[in-house]
Amino acid sequence: MRLQPVLRNVAAEFVRVALDVPVQTLFEYRASSVTAADIGLRVLVPLGNKISVGVIVDIARSTTLPTKRLRSVISVQRDVPPVSRDVLELLKFCSDYYHYPIGEVVMNALPTRLRRREALTHDARSHYCMTRAGMEIDSCALPKRSTAKREVLETLRHASSSLPASSLRAVSNRAPAALKALEKEGLIERCSVPVRLEDDTTSGALQNGPALNVEQQTAIDTVKSAEGFTPFLLLGATGSGKTEVYLQLIARAVDSRKQALLLVPEINLTPQLEGLVRTRFPRARIASLHSGLNEGERLHSWIAAQSGSADIVLGTRLAVFTPMPSLGLIVVDEENDASFKQTSGLRYSARDLALVRAKQRGIPVILGSATPALETFQKSVTGDYQILTLPNRINAMPPQIECVDTRQERLVDGLSQTLIQEIHAALKRREQSLIFINRRGFAPVLICRDCSWTAGCQRCSTRLVLHALKRSLRCHHCGHHERVPTACPDCGNHDLVALGEGTQRVESAIGRLFPRARILRVDRDTTSRKNAWRDMREQIQSQEVDILVGTQMLAKGHDFPFINLVGVIGADNSLYSTDFRAAERLFARLTQVAGRAGRGATRGKVLIQTQYPAHPLYQALRCLDYAAYARQLLQERKQAGFPPFMHLAVLRAEAHRINPALSFLARAAELGHDIARAVTIFDPVPATLLRLSGMERAQLTVQARSRNALQTFLREWRVLLDAARSANVRWSIDVDPLEL
Repeated sequence: MRLQPVLRNVAAEFVRVALDVPVQTLFEYRASSVTAADIGLRVLVPLGNKISVGVIVDIARSTTLPTKRLRSVISVQRDVPPVSRDVLELLKFCSDYYHYPIGEVVMNALPTRLRRREALTHDARSHYCMTRAGMEIDSCALPKRSTAKREVLETLRHASSSLPASSLRAVSNRAPAALKALEKEGLIERCSVPVRLEDDTTSGALQNGPALNVEQQTAIDTVKSAEGFTPFLLLGATGSGKTEVYLQLIARAVDSRKQALLLVPEINLTPQLEGLVRTRFPRARIASLHSGLNEGERLHSWIAAQSGSADIVLGTRLAVFTPMPSLGLIVVDEENDASFKQTSGLRYSARDLALVRAKQRGIPVILGSATPALETFQKSVTGDYQILTLPNRINAMPPQIECVDTRQERLVDGLSQTLIQEIHAALKRREQSLIFINRRGFAPVLICRDCSWTAGCQRCSTRLVLHALKRSLRCHHCGHHERVPTACPDCGNHDLVALGEGTQRVESAIGRLFPRARILRVDRDTTSRKNAWRDMREQIQSQEVDILVGTQMLAKGHDFPFINLVGVIGADNSLYSTDFRAAERLFARLTQVAGRAGRGATRGKVLIQTQYPAHPLYQALRCLDYAAYARQLLQERKQAGFPPFMHLAVLRAEAHRINPALSFLARAAELGHDIARAVTIFDPVPATLLRLSGMERAQLTVQARSRNALQTFLREWRVLLDAARSANVRWSIDVDPLEL
């Protein structure tokens, strides 16, 4: 039911409120002195025997419910401006399209602090900002013992404006004392919220920008000439200058008094890109939004964006919901990355919602990648998206890609003799090497050769990974860990063997082979400490590292000009898979990691170790011809009836035992067949990873040739599923799934 809004200055008697509860409905309450101008404000309302925080989504002067049953709003929170109408419309679309409760969608889009009952108090003396003297000082010039001071200064330097004192005190244990000292030295000062670091008019003028080539200028001019909503695919080789195109277009938006939203897939890419943007836009106000921020920092950036004081918003997936009253441009970098798709709870795609938001606002949206998703590439083929191409690297040659046939070579802990020789040659030339293996830990399997026992996770249907440094076995799915047994639990054999390679094992092997080399391992284990990845990047850039060993964290978006050799280990693990997207993902991953080689004056070399050097994927990769390989994959998808030629949804169910989950799905299939018209419903099957975090999982797939037909079916089906729900089974609908 949708209540009709009343005139903006006319008080309503009833409000519809989104609450953070798992039901697909809004809650109606009595309200007095609430007008249409209050839509989007937070309210405190009674829910059961508790007081909950909600958001006003609609108002009315009448209701179809018995008025005696309706309870009254306790208070309306006016501490921050309301969530804008366009964002509420985006959240409603998200709830409808992904079939997720509207209240949970709306509330989870807010910063955590705004979901609490306590109103914000804007104490003008509770924030700090940098003075001009602080902005001009180089924090590296501070004494070596002033670590806390440097961290506070760098945190403020990278903030959009001022930061709460509570956020700065959390930077380090010594931060409170550092704040007092820096204030006394005149490098920081207490200030009100929000604060502009520059008094002058904001300018989008780029500082120290490189000269553009013909392809870049053509791409920029094409976007500038577009009117209204226009989606662009920026298909650019790694190192071809896609980021410079983004910056030029962002500059135009800022000069036009518009805001720009730049989405990136990984939190590890955000600080590096943020530093670049701040350097190139010294007078613009920039807000960062990602999961690495503490609660105060995230709230501050969100309010800066909502108030319009932030000209540029950099963020990961959730930033697509950020209120931006003057939004004029959206850029999605590495749009093919799976990180843009939420895989639990609200399973939304930030890339797709960016397109929806751009259409709502009538503005251009740019999807950039060297290896776009096949769905995106197909849209460019059909003309739905305008394609812009940057085929050549800037001031560098494309890397030379070769396949090393591991059937013909003796491997040393996964390293071929050819790769070892090339690393040795790179060391002699004083060049950096990157060894890429997308598997952390020491070895993926610990096995007893006498009885074939393997170390398995008690909570998941997967093996535990051996982490040698801490002598532990870890599950990379649920986080379970345990000590390495001294003997086989089944037969008592003490000779347990580690099979396969992970980053730790490769790092150890390289250390033995090249004892004088400076080796750095980059994976989730080594970058978990705050600022660890920032410090590692500085080491790499200053050539304090000879050999890097890492996972896909090293493959995306980084510019390390001294890396001229890339070795890839274990690529075949993804070559043959039940996942229909496996080949697409592998090609993208290898293209990304190959793109790290030879970004300076010397042409780079990439060695891919494989048992199948003649495979079409590797042959296409050697030619760096994404378009040709994408067309081949599209033909295969069309023949097999997979996206983008079919639209899919997966009903996922989990329970403590598999039988209740399968029974629920069987009942769901029966209900679906009663209303199915233009859709196909497949049989329920156990999930590929049957057991995860103690729950056993199953799923059934629904497909349709038309997106509208699929959505029509899902809307009717969801009502029936709600009525048939079981207390022992948790279920969810995954629309446009990335995995089956």
